[in-house]
Amino acid sequence: QVQLVESGGGLVQPGDSLRLSCAASGRTFSSRAMGWFRQAPGKEREFVAIIIASGHRTDYAGSAKGRFTISRDNSVNTAYLQMNSLKPEDTAVYYCAASPKGTYISTSPSDFDSWGQGTQVTVSL
Repeated sequence: QVQLVESGGGLVQPGDSLRLSCAASGRTFSSRAMGWFRQAPGKEREFVAIIIASGHRTDYAGSAKGRFTISRDNSVNTAYLQMNSLKPEDTAVYYCAASPKGTYISTSPSDFDSWGQGTQVTVSL
């Protein structure tokens, strides 16, 4: 497992952008796929995006395609989620997660064995 710490959340207006960061400790970051999930009040945690260990392949939830970009920098053990054109329905706690299946694209939380504490994103006028 790795220790994960998210940052970058906040209160923004519709149409604004935010970049979330997920800093990882440990030596296995570069061998792990990294994902972002979110959970809104009263709703289940849902998949947002994933990037495999090499960074050469990504996948997104339909709600994120075209607006969000996941990336990683293995030299500094950090994953990112760039969120553009934010909408009120993007309001949620955003979690980063690490999967030991480094080359596998998964949207299931059960495939991830390490989770951060979450960062709140609120999109409102």
